[in-house]
Amino acid sequence: MLVVYGISNCDTVKKARSFLENSNIDYSFVDFKKTKPTKENILMWKKFSGDFPVNKKGTTYKKFKEEYELLDEAKKIDFIIENSSMIKRPIFEKKSKVLAIGYSPDELKGLIFG
Repeated sequence: MLVVYGISNCDTVKKARSFLENSNIDYSFVDFKKTKPTKENILMWKKFSGDFPVNKKGTTYKKFKEEYELLDEAKKIDFIIENSSMIKRPIFEKKSKVLAIGYSPDELKGLIFG
């Protein structure tokens, strides 16, 4: 089953979930506000994207940018877990494999139907 990670009130996450529902695609949703990501999640997402899955255009990152950028890798992971609003979202996984980080309708169609 497809798993979507994000924050329920995020507009991009809402668009992605709407797309999935309108396409009759079953998925489970993990809300970062209710279930914090794990260290393993962060590392898997980092491996997929080549960097920590941080939305550097977002307000949470901008608020903590100076503090965050001074941290070593282990402390960055803890910081991201505690400040999950800074994670780029949504994140799509299937069978514990990352499919995509961020929402692009065309990319998502290709991953699911292609």
